[in-house]
Amino acid sequence: MNDRLSALEDDIGFLKALATEGRPATLVGGSILVAAGVIFGLASLGQWAALEGFLPRYSGWIFPGVWGASLIAFVIAFSLIMRRLGPRKREGAGGRAVNVAWSGAGISIFTLVVCAVIVAYRTGSDAPMALLPSIILAHYGLAWSIAAVFAQRRWVWAAAIGSFVGAAVTACFAGQAAIYLVYAAELGLLAVAPGAFLIRRAGVA
Repeated sequence: MNDRLSALEDDIGFLKALATEGRPATLVGGSILVAAGVIFGLASLGQWAALEGFLPRYSGWIFPGVWGASLIAFVIAFSLIMRRLGPRKREGAGGRAVNVAWSGAGISIFTLVVCAVIVAYRTGSDAPMALLPSIILAHYGLAWSIAAVFAQRRWVWAAAIGSFVGAAVTACFAGQAAIYLVYAAELGLLAVAPGAFLIRRAGVA
């Protein structure tokens, strides 16, 4: 009798797992998207304002200062958000894949930023830095695309396509101060707005 009950429980667990795997992935992390968009968007606005002469440049140190401070602020915000959220169960392979996609995109972006800084320092050229906004947006597009496949939501596809288009649009402003203004606006549309929507949806749920 016990063996039959055990076998029945295993069968129910297997069927439950199959049903869970087939569900659209639940997107989380809206707070992180909002934090990233706001913090780095403000840093981008700060760099634009400095280039346009609205802020003093302090012999060029304002640029690494602004971006360095924004990185520290984001790390702190990320840590606080993860602590507040606590351990969360991810249902299904879809949720896990989305989480891995965003984590991988974040690590890849950080690695490429470090590489761009090294290349800019070694060559004395600012060109690698001008490409960073497009690289970051392209990674956003990749992560949003994976999220769209598993979440099965049209608006997520719109965020993915918008990120890829935004990467190309941003590149058109390379060498101009306006690139940072454009980039800040794109972060608002492609990170802050979707993140706020996810937060609102989680609150309703």
